[in-house]
Amino acid sequence: MSIVVTGATGQLGRLAVEALLERGVPAAEVVAAGRRTEVLADLAARGVVVRHADYDDVTSLKAAFDGAERLLLVSGSEVGQRVRQHGNAVAAAQAAGVGFVAYTSIVRADTSTLLLAEEHRVTEQLLAAAGVPHALLRNSWYVENYTGQLPVHLAHGIAGAAGNGAVSAATRADYAAAAAAVVATDGHAGAVYELGGAPFTMTELAEVVSAATGRTVTYTDLPVEQYQQVLVAAGLPAPVAAVFADGDRGVAAGELLVEGNDLVRLLGREPTSLAEAVAVAVAGLRA
Repeated sequence: MSIVVTGATGQLGRLAVEALLERGVPAAEVVAAGRRTEVLADLAARGVVVRHADYDDVTSLKAAFDGAERLLLVSGSEVGQRVRQHGNAVAAAQAAGVGFVAYTSIVRADTSTLLLAEEHRVTEQLLAAAGVPHALLRNSWYVENYTGQLPVHLAHGIAGAAGNGAVSAATRADYAAAAAAVVATDGHAGAVYELGGAPFTMTELAEVVSAATGRTVTYTDLPVEQYQQVLVAAGLPAPVAAVFADGDRGVAAGELLVEGNDLVRLLGREPTSLAEAVAVAVAGLRA
C-alpha cells in the first residue's frame, strides 16, 4: 500500500507522516510530498519516499501521486489560491488512479459562513464531482493558534472578538494522528468527520495561561472591526487580518464548536487538553 501525504514540508503534513510511521506503516510505503524536499532529508534517511509536489505544478503532482493507492490531501496555506491549487491536486489524483483521498477541510464547511470556509467548500465539491472515493476531515482551530502567541499574551494580554463563544480547538499532532488513522485504514470512504477538542472560551484560555505561567493574563473583547485594526497595527496585511478577525466572529457565533466525538473515536483516546498544550508551550518558552 502506498500512501502519499501532501504538504509534508509543512507542520500538519509532517506530523501526519510521523503519525503514519508511529502506526506501523512501513516507511517505504509512505510518500512525503512537498515543495521544499530538502527539509525532508531526515525522513528519506529513515526510508520514507520523498517526492517534489507543488500545487501550482500539475506535472509535479501527477509524478508525486504515481502509483499511490491513498492520498492525504493537506489543504494549502495560500488563502485565495486554494480552489485552483486543490483543483490541480484533485485532477492529478483522478488521473493517477488514486483509490482514496482524505482531505483536511474545516468544521461544517458546507454550511459555515467563515471566510476561510469557502475554498474548503469548493474543494469538497470538486472531490465529489471527480468521483474519487474520499473522506472529509473537517478540522476546527489548532490550539497552536493560541499557544503560538504566548509571548504576546504574556506581554499584552489576550485580545479578540470571540465574545463568550467557545472553540473546539485541538493540537496539530492530534489532527495529524486522526488523519493518519483515516488514510491508513479501511472503511472511511464517504465519511465526514467533524473534528475538534474540548471547547474553551477566550476567558478560559486566559485563566489556563495565567495558571501555567503564574502571571495574570486577561482577555479583552473587541468589536470585529476594531480587532481587525489591532491585527493590522501588529503587522498583519489587511486581507489576512480580515480573515483572522472573521475567525473570531465565527467563534462568537459557535461556528468553531464541534459536537460529537469523532476525534476521540479516530484517536482511540482523549485529545490533548488545553492545559497540557499550554504547559508544553510554557516549558518551551522557558527553555
